[in-house]
Amino acid sequence: MADIFVEVAIPVPLRQLFTYAVPDTLHTNDIVLGERVVVPFGPRKVVGVITKTSNDCDLEKIKPILSRVTDKYHFDANLLKLLHTAANYYHHPIGDVMQQALPVPLRNINQPTIEPEKEYLASSEIPPTESERSKLAKKAPKQSELYDVVEQSHGITWPELRTLGYSKAQLNSLLKKQWLIEQARPDKVFTWHEASLNESNKLSLNAEQAVVVSAINQTTEFACHLLEGVTGSGKTEVYLQTIEQVLSNNKQVLILVPEIGLTPQTLSRFEKRFSVPIYLHHSALNNSEKLATWLAAQNGSAAIIIGTRSAIFTPLKKLGLIVIDEEHDSSLKQQDSFRYHGRDIAILRAKQLNIPVILGTATPSLESLQNALNGKYHHHQLTKRAGNSTLAPITLIDIAQQQVDQGFSGTLTHEIKQTIKRGEQVLIFINRRGFAQALTCKECHWIAMCERCHKPFTLHKNDQQLVCHHCGNQHSTPHQCHDCGSVRLEGIGLGTEQVEEKLAELFEDANIIRIDRDSTRKKGELTRMLEAINNNEYNVLVGTQMLAKGHHFPNVTLVAVLGADGALFSHDFRAPEHLAQLLVQVSGRAGRASKPGKVLVQTNFPQHALLQDLVNNGYHHFAKFALVERQQALLPPFTFQALIRAEANYPSYPQKFLADLTQFATSDCMMAGPMPAPMEKRAGKYRFHLMIQSKGRTALHQLLQLMIVNIPSLESSKKVRWSIDIDPQDLTW
Repeated sequence: MADIFVEVAIPVPLRQLFTYAVPDTLHTNDIVLGERVVVPFGPRKVVGVITKTSNDCDLEKIKPILSRVTDKYHFDANLLKLLHTAANYYHHPIGDVMQQALPVPLRNINQPTIEPEKEYLASSEIPPTESERSKLAKKAPKQSELYDVVEQSHGITWPELRTLGYSKAQLNSLLKKQWLIEQARPDKVFTWHEASLNESNKLSLNAEQAVVVSAINQTTEFACHLLEGVTGSGKTEVYLQTIEQVLSNNKQVLILVPEIGLTPQTLSRFEKRFSVPIYLHHSALNNSEKLATWLAAQNGSAAIIIGTRSAIFTPLKKLGLIVIDEEHDSSLKQQDSFRYHGRDIAILRAKQLNIPVILGTATPSLESLQNALNGKYHHHQLTKRAGNSTLAPITLIDIAQQQVDQGFSGTLTHEIKQTIKRGEQVLIFINRRGFAQALTCKECHWIAMCERCHKPFTLHKNDQQLVCHHCGNQHSTPHQCHDCGSVRLEGIGLGTEQVEEKLAELFEDANIIRIDRDSTRKKGELTRMLEAINNNEYNVLVGTQMLAKGHHFPNVTLVAVLGADGALFSHDFRAPEHLAQLLVQVSGRAGRASKPGKVLVQTNFPQHALLQDLVNNGYHHFAKFALVERQQALLPPFTFQALIRAEANYPSYPQKFLADLTQFATSDCMMAGPMPAPMEKRAGKYRFHLMIQSKGRTALHQLLQLMIVNIPSLESSKKVRWSIDIDPQDLTW
């Protein structure tokens, strides 16, 4: 038998493939591109992915592969092509890209034992009587709700139930009563039938929604649809009715959401509408649950996958539509290691498969809006809120003209009081967790600084901790100043904990809930809190961005924004865009039902052009004006950027390395730097970056390729850790 050689992508930080021979003993059946093999690499054995085969090789001393993973779980040709394209575009090692697209159990040499996934159904043999149901609803309402959810489904898994906010104890209790049964989820290809759709849950579309659904459903080939709809305009209903047609053609649907926090409500809407196998993919799932999603997607038994950005690499067998909710959200961009953008990879995947993709948002990113304005994307707009609700007007409170007590102006305090009095809810948004932004001494003005980052510690009063939000460094809160020994220590700046404490002091009868990363650490806590809010158990909600995105709170009629001024004068050219998106998104939480809403923004700069434009003309007008500014300043989306980052133990090392890279400059590209990163030191490392910008994407990538080829020959490269960020979204890093 002729020798067979394979090129293998190995999970190492090298931008190349490695060639191995296939011994005759392992060539018992045809080699499939995308299959996994165990290969020697130095002293180690690693799992790699075959990307190419050939019958000849010019290299000497070719090592043989050690074994082939003979299961059916491999990348198909389409996904293999997508991963190659992504690795080339983002200039990231191909082996690491392949590794990140594989579930953890399939990366191991010892292959997992794959158990059939369990699902739960209502028992048809011993159904509960009406009196038993009524008794359960009074004694254990959550168990009663759980039974209703399972009864309405045609089989639902534990990850879905957990995401919806139910506990294992509640599930076990119903299993013990024999009201529910557990069985292996059928491993069969999804097919649509009449019972797959719950018609009673289907809403009638208004004229704008109907036009959009019709326009999207007319195209089955590749088309990128930007769905720009004001908050509360019924974008999800447009998704649902578009998805219905795709599922009825026995195709699969992939839905990307930016945050895990949005998954429960998204899942709930889909569970109520479709009785089809729905799978989840996000970081809160364990490795075996992620593997179950991966396998169900690959074999075609999953109808709908709902996940965060990494779900874009799920190997769907019959993908017919991709939906990206909140397409503007920065969470869709990976900020470390393989720095891909989930939205851009989704569009690339849809183009390769020749299927439509929907980008939904109330505040489109300037990149997407520009593509819509120049005709690359189909632009659909929903200008009216669904039902009787109306958009809440934004009012600016000039805090320079008022007495402010711990962040609360007199106007805001009065409005909160009136809203609580009416039995309605208030949302206070402040994008800083903790109690105070820094701890200082009133005697000598010492500030508690993180020695690893040269940045102030954030005071977390509830935990009695000083925490660095950059590197995670922690210390117990000191009782005395480290410099002068004074006990007169106080926090400066506002955080969610301090706002919560002040509100409790101002409104003694109010029930206050705080939602941030600290208060939602426990598994299932966020889902429980959101449910309590919707049950009107709390009058006042205090939170960070976790509360600002996509949630539907019918009884919230007042939204107040604290501490928005910082972004008005940022060094990052994207800061105005992100601030405008955030203000519009958080404003959209007010007045979503029949009650009118109100939005109050406290600011020292009420005459600032950005705030005035948003208040008087809305986001779309602001975005068009911002695009004109970007074009005049030669900034994205009218140019293309790459950021080369470097860090080391001494500042001279990354500076020298980046300076050496500038010798490869070309006339087609502009360079800025090397310069210290806005946060020069983090976790003990000194950080510098080099910005490269070009009017043409090709010229930019050619220069980067030239640099990557020459970096190994630079002596300065051996002393630094470096990375490339294509289309960077966060310049602060």
